[in-house]
Amino acid sequence: MNGTAISHEHVHGSFELHVVSTGAGDQATFVKVAKDVWPWVDYIHIREKQLTWQEKVDWAESLRGGGVPSCRIVINGSELNSQNENYGGVHWGQEAIRNYNNDDLSNVQRLRLGVSVHSIDEAKIAEERGADYLFFGHVYATNSKPDLEPRGLNALAEVCRGVSIPVIAIGGIEPGNIHAIRSAGAQGAAVISNVWASDSPDRAAASLRQTIVGTESLSRRNKEMR
Repeated sequence: MNGTAISHEHVHGSFELHVVSTGAGDQATFVKVAKDVWPWVDYIHIREKQLTWQEKVDWAESLRGGGVPSCRIVINGSELNSQNENYGGVHWGQEAIRNYNNDDLSNVQRLRLGVSVHSIDEAKIAEERGADYLFFGHVYATNSKPDLEPRGLNALAEVCRGVSIPVIAIGGIEPGNIHAIRSAGAQGAAVISNVWASDSPDRAAASLRQTIVGTESLSRRNKEMR
């Protein structure tokens, strides 16, 4: 895999694995962990709300300089740029997606665009506005949002049924619930603490990837038996 940005293309297969930064602002730790885990994941997100856009780009450049291919790097923010040598995608919240018109988002040369949603209505709006994939959550209880009730598998399944673009489940994701979110229709998983809070982030990422591969094999067998 080279460092050329690629859009709308999975790295490992049909079920994506995203690792999202903690927002702690520790660039050295982030780069070190990302260098260890990237062989196991599809995308690494720089989600540091306290940083300027240029500072996030600098982080992306540090990842790329450390051997992480730019096609695996996603910057969370509100910019929409054409293909860039330092990162391969952007990810937005609800406010950003509503601030762009459909003509802006129809540019085929732009980077792959993800949007975080929390309901079926938000999901449909994001799809209509041109999002390429969605994050939906939080599905399970998570330390990132301790005061909010998880939305659960039924809500995840509703969103997956209601849109035609990939839905990535986020919030409390671990190897033990990969099969459940996949059965609900998710086409990927996004994690934060499962990797970053682990004593061995590379092993945590490898365990997630191995579980995903296992569920892919199970899914194929189930289809063959029908």
